[in-house]
Amino acid sequence: MYYDTVRPDPGPDPGKEQSAAPGGTAVLDSAHTGDIVGALGTIGRHDTGRRASWGHRLRTLLVIMGPGLIVMVGDNDAGGVATYAQAGQNYGMKLMWTLALLIPVLYVNQEMVVRLGAVSGVGHARLIFERFGKFWGAFSVGDLFLVNALTIVTEFIGVSQALGYFGIPNYVAVPLAAVLLFAVVAGGSFRRWERFLFLLIAVNVIMFPMALMAHPKLGTTAQGLIPQFPGGLDSTLLLVIVAIVGTTVAPWQLFFQQSNVVDKRITPRWIRYERADLWIGIAVVMAGAVAIMATSAFVFHGTDLAGQFSDAAGVADGLREHGGSALGTLFAIVLLDAALIGANAVGLATTYTLGDTFKKRHSLHWKVSEAPLFYVGYAFLIGIAATITLVSDDHVQGLITQGVQALAGVLLPSATVFLVLLCNDRPVLGPWVNSVRQNIVAGVIVWCLVLLSLALTAATFFPGLTTAQLETGFASGAALGLVGGTLVALRSRHESRIAAAEAAARFRAADHGRVAVPPPDKAGLKARLEADRMVWRTPPLSALTRPKFSPLRKAGLITLRGYLVLAVILVIVRITQLATGN
Repeated sequence: MYYDTVRPDPGPDPGKEQSAAPGGTAVLDSAHTGDIVGALGTIGRHDTGRRASWGHRLRTLLVIMGPGLIVMVGDNDAGGVATYAQAGQNYGMKLMWTLALLIPVLYVNQEMVVRLGAVSGVGHARLIFERFGKFWGAFSVGDLFLVNALTIVTEFIGVSQALGYFGIPNYVAVPLAAVLLFAVVAGGSFRRWERFLFLLIAVNVIMFPMALMAHPKLGTTAQGLIPQFPGGLDSTLLLVIVAIVGTTVAPWQLFFQQSNVVDKRITPRWIRYERADLWIGIAVVMAGAVAIMATSAFVFHGTDLAGQFSDAAGVADGLREHGGSALGTLFAIVLLDAALIGANAVGLATTYTLGDTFKKRHSLHWKVSEAPLFYVGYAFLIGIAATITLVSDDHVQGLITQGVQALAGVLLPSATVFLVLLCNDRPVLGPWVNSVRQNIVAGVIVWCLVLLSLALTAATFFPGLTTAQLETGFASGAALGLVGGTLVALRSRHESRIAAAEAAARFRAADHGRVAVPPPDKAGLKARLEADRMVWRTPPLSALTRPKFSPLRKAGLITLRGYLVLAVILVIVRITQLATGN
C-alpha cells in the first residue's frame, strides 16, 4: 500500500537479531526490511501497484528521494567549497570543464552502487569482504577509514571558519556542531534524520543569489567548458584538478549511498526512481560547484587576491572586502551548511562500514541501546575529528584540507575497480549485472582516473616535466587503454551472449516437468527478463561460491595497490612542499 501522508516510523523489531536474513536473502540486519519510510511519506513493503499517472509517480519519487540527493549534496562539503573557491580564485572559470567531465563519472559510479544496494540488501564493505576475502576487504576499509577520518576533520575546520566569520570562537563552535551532529543521528528514526538533511540541503538555494551578486559573465563562464591548462600543466595544477575530482567523486560516496539505499529499504522495484533521485542530486551538486567557483572567480578577478588562495576563511574575508558584507555572509553560511551535511554523510558512511565489517546492527532505524556499536562508533569518530580541529593550528589544518581531497582522488581508482568487479558478479546481482556498454563506460572512467593519478605522481617525482611531455603521456596512456579496453569488451560481449543464451534456454522450459515450449520472441524474452529483475534478490552470501581471481587479475590488483601506496606518499610530499613554499 502507498501512503501519501506521513505516519509514525514502525521501526524494526528489537527482538530480531541482525544476522537473520529475511526470506532467504543476503540481508543481514532486520532493520533493513520493511516499509520505505522517507521524509516525505511511506511506501508499504508489499506495494506492487502500478504508477499509472504522473502525479502518482511524482509522489513515489518524493518518498524514494534521499540517498542520491544526500550523497551528491554531501559531496559539496567544506573541502569541496574550499576546492571550488580555490579553483575560481586562482584560475578563474578555466577549470570548469573538469566539472562537466565528472558528470558521467558521478552517475556511472553511483548508479552501480544503487543496484548493488537495492538487489543485495547489504553494504559495500560487506560485499567486498564476502566476495574477495579479508585481505582485500581490509585494504578497502582501511583506505576508507583513513580518508574519512581526515575528511571529517576538514568538515569541522569548515565549521570553525564559518562560525569564526561571525565571531564565534572555536571552543564554542566545534563542540556545538559535534553535539548537534550526534543528536540528529541518535534519534532512532530514519525519517527524522532524513528530514533534517533535507532542511540543510534547502539552504543550498542561497548559492545562486550569491553567484549572481558576483556579476558573472556568461561568455567567460562558457569558455571554461573548453579543456585547458592555465599556466601550463604542472604538479600544482594537477593537484588542484585531482582535488576537484577527489571532492566531487569521493570513495566514501560509494559506501554511503549503497548503505543508505539498504537502510531506506529500497528494493529492485524502485531502482528507476532512485536513479532519478541520483540525477536530481547530480544537477544540484554541479550547479552549486559552478556557483561557488564563479563567485570567487569574478569577485577576485583583477584584485590583489587573484591567484592568492589561502583557505575558505580567507575567501569569506576577501568576498566581504571586494564584494560586500552580504556576499561574505552568504559564503560563510554556505560553508557552514556544507560542513554539517558533509560531516553527517561521511560519518555515517564510516559507521555503516563499521557495522558491515563486524556484522553488527547498523541502521538509523535502531535506537542507541539497540545498536551501540553503530552509534558509539559515530560518536567516537565525530569526537576525534572535533578534538583534532581544536588542538591543531592553521598550518596543520591547511595541510589536511589541501591533502584530503587529493588523497580521495588518488584512491578512487582502487574503489572503482572493486565496484566494477562486484557489478559483474552474477551470483550477487543476477539479471542486474553490468551490460557490455556499462562495462566499457566504467572501464574508461577507471582508466582515466588511473592516468590522472599517474600524471600527478610523475609531475611530483619529476618536477622538470614539461606540459608537452605530460600531454604525450596522457595520449600514450589513452592509446594503451583503448587497446586493452577493446580486448576486455570483446571478452565481455562473448560472456554476455553466453549468459543470454542460458537465460533464453531457461525460459523455453515449462515450470512443471520442464516440458519444452516454443521459444519466446524478443519482446517476450525482454518482458520475462524485466519481470525476473523486479523480484530477484541476492541469496545469502554464505551460500555463494566465492569468485576465483585469475593470476592476471590478481597481479593487476596487487600492482594497483602498490602503486596507490606510492601515489599517496607522493601526494603527501607535494602537499608538504606547497605548505613550506618549496
